[in-house]
Amino acid sequence: MVDIFKIAIVFVVILVFLRLKWDIGYVLVIASCMLFLLYLVPAPKIVTTIKTTITDAVTIKLFFALTLIRMFEIILREKQVLARMTDASRHLLKEKRAVIVSMPMLIGLLPSLGGAYFSAPMVDETTKDLNMPPEEKGFINYWFRHPWELILPLYPGVLLASALTGIELRGFILANMPYALLIVLTGFLFSMRNIKGRFAKTEMAVPLAKENGHDNYSGQRNSSDLMSFFPLAAVLLLVIVFHIELHYSLGLTVFSIVLFYRLRVAEVIKVIRYGFALNVIVMIFGVMLFKFAMEGSGAVTQLNRYFSESGIPVISVLFVLPFITGLLTGLTVGFVGSTFPLLISLAGVHLNQMLFAFAAGYIGVLLSPVHLCLVLTREYFRADMWGIYKKTLPSCGILFVAAVIEYLLLG
Repeated sequence: MVDIFKIAIVFVVILVFLRLKWDIGYVLVIASCMLFLLYLVPAPKIVTTIKTTITDAVTIKLFFALTLIRMFEIILREKQVLARMTDASRHLLKEKRAVIVSMPMLIGLLPSLGGAYFSAPMVDETTKDLNMPPEEKGFINYWFRHPWELILPLYPGVLLASALTGIELRGFILANMPYALLIVLTGFLFSMRNIKGRFAKTEMAVPLAKENGHDNYSGQRNSSDLMSFFPLAAVLLLVIVFHIELHYSLGLTVFSIVLFYRLRVAEVIKVIRYGFALNVIVMIFGVMLFKFAMEGSGAVTQLNRYFSESGIPVISVLFVLPFITGLLTGLTVGFVGSTFPLLISLAGVHLNQMLFAFAAGYIGVLLSPVHLCLVLTREYFRADMWGIYKKTLPSCGILFVAAVIEYLLLG
C-alpha cells in the first residue's frame, strides 16, 4: 500500500504540471527525481540510470526520428506542399461531405499545435450555405483531424508507444487502423446526415501563401498538385510496406526533398536548427529516464507484488491509468510517456494489452476539456461545448467497444 501512495504522489505531480502547460519532458525528469528520492536510490545507481537512458538504442532512435519529423514538417510548410495538397483535394472531391471533411483531415496530416484553428475557417467556408449549427461545424473540424494520430508515424504518441513497448511500429499502426477508420465512420454517423449531393462550384477560397510579396500557390488544376502527396506517401510506404525503420525512412525522404527543392545553404541551416529543438531532446530524455527510473527504483517490483496479491484485474489498470491521464492532460505523449512504463512493467508487453491501453488513453485525450484542438475549435465557431460533446461522447463510446473487442480477439 505504501508503494501505491508513492506512485500516486508522483502521478499527481505529473498531472498538475501538465495541466500548468509544462513540457512533458521537464515534467517526467521531475517525476524521475521524485522516484529516486521516494525510494532512496543511491547516487551511483542514479548515475548509472542516467547513463543507460542516454546510451540506450531506443533513446537514440527516438531522437533522430523526432528531429527528422520536425525537419520534414518545416520543409513541407515552407514549400507550400500542404497548400497544394489542399487544392488537389478540393478539385478531386466533388461530393459535399467529402469536401467538408477534407480540410481538417488534410491539415491533420501534419502534427501542429493550433492546426485546428487553421482548418476551422475552411470548414466554415464550405458549410456557410448549408444551415449547419456551430456545434456540428465544431465537431467536424475537431473530430476529422484526429484519425491520423493513431496511425501516422509523424505523430510522436504512436512512435513513443512503439519504442517503449518494443512492438514494431508497423504492427502498432496496422493494429490501430480499425480505430482510425472508426473515427472517420462515426464522424459521418453523427454529423452531416442531411447533407447530400455535390457542390456546384468547387473553386472555394483558400488562404494563399505569400513569399517575397508574390503568390506561390497556383490553385490550378494540374497533376503537380497530386505530386504534393508524394513525400508523405514515401514515408508511409517505406515504413509500412518495406519495414524500414522510421528514422531511416525520414532521413531518406528529407534528404530527397532537400535536393528536389534545391534548398540553399541558409535554408538547410534553418531546417536543421528547427529540427534540433531543445524541447524535443528533453522530451525524449524525460520519457526514457522515467521508464528506467520506474524499473531501477524498485517501484515496479513492489507494485507487481501488490497487484498480484490484491487481485485487481489487469484490464482495469490498463484502462484507468491512461484514460485519466489523457483526460486531464489532453496529450497523447502525456499519457504514453507517463503511464506506459508502469503498465509495461505490470502487465508485460502483449499487443492486445498495449493497444487497449493506447486506445483508452486516446479516448481520454479526445474527451479532454483541455485538449488544444477542442479549445481552439470551440473558440472559433463560438459553439456550445456540450453541443460538441453530444456528438463526441457516443463516438468515443463506439471506440471503447471496439477496443474491448480487439482486446479479446487478440488476447
